Amino acid sequence: MSLMKDQLGTMEDIVALAKRRGFVYQGSEIYGGLAGTFDYGPLGVALKKNIENLWWKRFVLDRDDMYAIDASILMNARVWEATGHVATFADPLVDDLKTKKRFRADHLLEEHGVDSKKMSIDEMSQAIQEKGIKSPDGNQLSKVKQFNMMFSTKAGAAEDSSAVVYLRPETAQGIFVNFKNIIDSFHPKLPFGIGQVGKSFRNEITPGNFTFRLRELMQMEVEYFIRPETWEDEFEKWLSTIKQFLVEDVGLHSDHLHEYEHSDAERSFYSKKTIDIEFDYPFGKKELYGLAYRTNYDLTKHSAFSGVDLSYYDEEIKERFIPHVIEPAVGLDRTVLAALCDAYTEDVMGGEKRVYLKLSKNIAPVRVAVFPLLKNKPELVSKAREVFLSIKKTIPNIMFDDNGNIGKRYRRQDEIGTPHCVTIDFDTLLDDTVTLRDRDTGNQERIRVIDLHSKLI
Repeated sequence: MSLMKDQLGTMEDIVALAKRRGFVYQGSEIYGGLAGTFDYGPLGVALKKNIENLWWKRFVLDRDDMYAIDASILMNARVWEATGHVATFADPLVDDLKTKKRFRADHLLEEHGVDSKKMSIDEMSQAIQEKGIKSPDGNQLSKVKQFNMMFSTKAGAAEDSSAVVYLRPETAQGIFVNFKNIIDSFHPKLPFGIGQVGKSFRNEITPGNFTFRLRELMQMEVEYFIRPETWEDEFEKWLSTIKQFLVEDVGLHSDHLHEYEHSDAERSFYSKKTIDIEFDYPFGKKELYGLAYRTNYDLTKHSAFSGVDLSYYDEEIKERFIPHVIEPAVGLDRTVLAALCDAYTEDVMGGEKRVYLKLSKNIAPVRVAVFPLLKNKPELVSKAREVFLSIKKTIPNIMFDDNGNIGKRYRRQDEIGTPHCVTIDFDTLLDDTVTLRDRDTGNQERIRVIDLHSKLI
């Protein structure tokens, strides 16, 4: 029997397991790393891809009102001027006056119990002074100022300002600037959406909490175009879809998820309603998924700045207008981190402490592992290979493992979240049955090889 602990591991636990078992490594580690960057190892790639595929299936493939796009990371700089990113895509920054290190002012205030969401820059500066807040190194801080988070670079050989381009800070604008292309190519009827998965880049002042706050991140989002009078119904439908994805597909515990509706002061100026789905990370309740009603702000701005008509003629109501937008958006990296944190479990099995990942079989990087009981017995290895190849025809994310004794193999597979292990022993050679072991309970049952597929699928 196993004694379960229904609690999240610490971040130290998660980071250690992620590196030890090949989920996530520090970026550029042999050179001392680069803050806010991480590399996914073999198991991390598999976990990440499984979650991405589930998102793509629910939000795009399973719907008949969705269109896919993969927009360029580099875009004309006027895109970001039109949307206000060049002028306003900024975070509040303070300098340590001694070390010259930079920190997020709102984060420092939050650590001292001050809610700064509704504060202006001057009010933040005053609060820091009144509270006597110092830098993490114990030094005096500068006044708060805005810091633009977009990475800039230059395209082509020119050195003047005309060559400046930005690494996109969000994937949404690639959808909006292609709105007319989708209209012209496919003539969709409202409501319809455009979905995209891709990289975004944000020059975070203080990245941290492992893969939660990154400078290079993957976003999965939809821009869903609607008639303005339908926005409330569409908003609720998308909110339900988000919850289904997180609970049914990813397998997160519903009691670790919370809705948080932004106040008027907290919402982006173009949004009429924004709800975050927050997750109980080990470092606190933080945003995982966002749902926003962006009105028709983006298309209106792009139409004005580009001089291109981005209106839509609705044949049903015989009217031309700029559609409004509902935006469900999530960070893939944050979802992977939430899955790891949610699945991390410790128990006692066989008198020994066990650490394992209670991952849903939908996202587990290895769905099933196949073992020969002994690796020095050719007949067992041959039969195990036969069973392995048979299962692999329908379950591709399968692993063959003959390294170490059987107990160590079970523990290793438990730690990476493999739901089931199949062991081939001498009885298999006689009656074509195998031992099927369940990760969560440790229970084992004898089952015929021909029945494995129906048990595992």
